[in-house]
Formats: sequence, C-alpha cells, structure tokens
Amino acid sequence: MARGLDIGGRPGGEASIRVGFIGCGSHAFRNIYPVFQFVPVDLVAVCDHHADRREAFAKLFGGERTYTDHTEMLAKEEDLDAVFIVTDYDASSKPQFPGLAMDVMRAGLHAWIEKPPAASVAEIDGMLAVEKETGKFTMVGFKKCFFPAIEKMKEIVGREEFGGVRQVYVRYPQYIPAPDEMRELRGNRKLVGFLDHIVHPASIVQLLAGPVKTLHYVREGAGGGFASLVFRSGAVGTIHLSAGQSGTSPLERVEVVGDGANVVVDNGVKLTYYRPGARGEGGYGRAPDFIGPDDAAPVVWEPEWSLGQLYNKGLFLLGYYGEVAAFVRCVKESRRPEKCSLDDAREVMKLYEAFLEGPGKTIDLPE
Repeated sequence: MARGLDIGGRPGGEASIRVGFIGCGSHAFRNIYPVFQFVPVDLVAVCDHHADRREAFAKLFGGERTYTDHTEMLAKEEDLDAVFIVTDYDASSKPQFPGLAMDVMRAGLHAWIEKPPAASVAEIDGMLAVEKETGKFTMVGFKKCFFPAIEKMKEIVGREEFGGVRQVYVRYPQYIPAPDEMRELRGNRKLVGFLDHIVHPASIVQLLAGPVKTLHYVREGAGGGFASLVFRSGAVGTIHLSAGQSGTSPLERVEVVGDGANVVVDNGVKLTYYRPGARGEGGYGRAPDFIGPDDAAPVVWEPEWSLGQLYNKGLFLLGYYGEVAAFVRCVKESRRPEKCSLDDAREVMKLYEAFLEGPGKTIDLPE
C-alpha cells in the first residue's frame, strides 16, 4: 500500500509498513500512536487485555482488527512487518518487553519496545540471542537520543574542529535508592522508578561518549548524588542525579567538552555551541572588549513558539517522532538500527547494574 497523503509532514506516495501494536495505555495514547500520523505506517492490529481500550484505540487510530492475546495476533496477522510494544511492568515489577520482543522476532517480525528494555543485562542477552537466531531486530525507545538538540549535539561533537569528546556532564532529577532499597525489585517503587528513569541519562552518555568502563558514585541522605564515569574511549564524565531540585526548575542539562570547544543543551531544547576561539583580544588584563570575532562567536539554537510548526510539538521536541521514524526506516531498509539497538541497551543496563552495587566504591563494568 502507498500513501497518497502529503499533509503536515506525512510522507506522500511513500510505501508504508504494516504494524501491530501491543499495549493500550496512557503513555502509548499520548506519545506513540499519535506519531503514526506523521510516518509511513499502516496500523493493522491492536492488542490489549482490556476490551474497551483496544476497541477505542483501534477506532481512534485506525486499527483494522483487535486482539486480546498477542500470540493470536502474531499467528493470524501474516502480513505484518513489525510490532510496537508499550506495556506496563509485570507482577514481579519487571518490564514485560523481553518476552514479548522475543515472541515477535520468532514470529518473523521486527520489534520496537519502550524503555526500560529489561531488568537485567541477562535479559538483554536473551533478546540478542533471538536477534541472531531469527535475523530480526529490536529497537529501544530511548527518546532522549532523538531530541533534535541532542542529535545536533552528537553531530557537533563528531566534528574535527571540536577535538573529540573529552568530558561529559548530564544533570537529571532522579532519586538514587539507598543501599537497602537496591536489593529487591518486586513491589519496590523506588527501585522501579530508578530503573524506569536512569535509562535517560545513561542512554545520553552512551550516545555521546560510548561505553562506560568504571562507575563510582556518592549519595546524600535525601537521595541526590553524583556519579563519576570513566569511558572506554578515555573520556570522563559526571551524571548529576539532582533529586530535590525545584519542580519549577528546567529539568535537565547536558554539556560536552572537547579540545577548545564545548556544547550545551539546556532543558532539552536550547542548544549553545561555544566554538573554538577566544573572548576579546589582548590577553589577560589587556582586553578592552569582551566581544570576539564573529567566526568564533557562540552559536545558539532554540525553537520559536509562535507558529504551528511540527518541530514545536512535543512529539517532535521530545524525540517520539524521531525514534519511531528511525525504526520505520530500519524496517523498510531491512537493517539493524545504528542507534538505540540492543547493543546500546546492554550498555545502559550494565550501568544500571553497576549502581546496584552501592555508593562509595569503584565498579568495573564488564566489556
């Protein structure tokens, strides 16, 4: 089937992929299903245990058929290309994605799963084994990696003029569970919350600086703290988990320092590139002007909020469009994703498991 539409960002005349969707929760309703209006996707089947939800979602988002059980959907819908999976935690407080993604891949389809992708590195390894077994792939919805500002930051730090990634700083307002709260996931809201959210800063540092070699973190009594990272590339970094910050404060900040240059993303949307150069002329104590040459001046990008542009919609600013569109391209081209693959998910989960070791010690992450 080909799309004939070219309305407000939707591809015109581009062949669509046929997808199923497992899950009809509030997050999927707000942030994933609505993206389908902007990408070449035909929603064929919707699956959820709740009859009222699946029927309502199918009607609202154009799903052709509905199912209670995902195995029935996979058996009957023989012409699907991929399945999106956005589900809740199971009875043991673990993400349900690993088992569902493996079922999808064994049915001969590609899978897109929300974060957190799993509760352990071992579960990621299980999915990687099924990828190898089936030739199909799973992509993880690490949305921060698809923020337009973070994607531009990644491009900038890869430039020769930037001089390589030397230092990385990420601030994110996440509570760090106390050591006695790190032991059991089942029914542990604080540890589940940590698993659910640590993937955000962890996926950013993985994107920008690559795999982490060692982790050492300190925690203060209210749950905030700092993690010191050494990357296998030789770069160093800090994740500032700023639990306790004001709810009126900008949520997060990312900065990368290179060789004579640095780049900052504030609040997920404002990007400032401090290009190589000096402020003013004349040296210390002798510069009469703080304005330097134009070719070394900082470059700033931020969205405008007056026009109804696609880019100032939350679906685009928050990476939801980017992650879904990237997955659709990979499915259409039958290629494993270069970003937010299960390999990246494995590195993120290694960092999570290192935090479980507790504060005040240097933890070596396995290669």
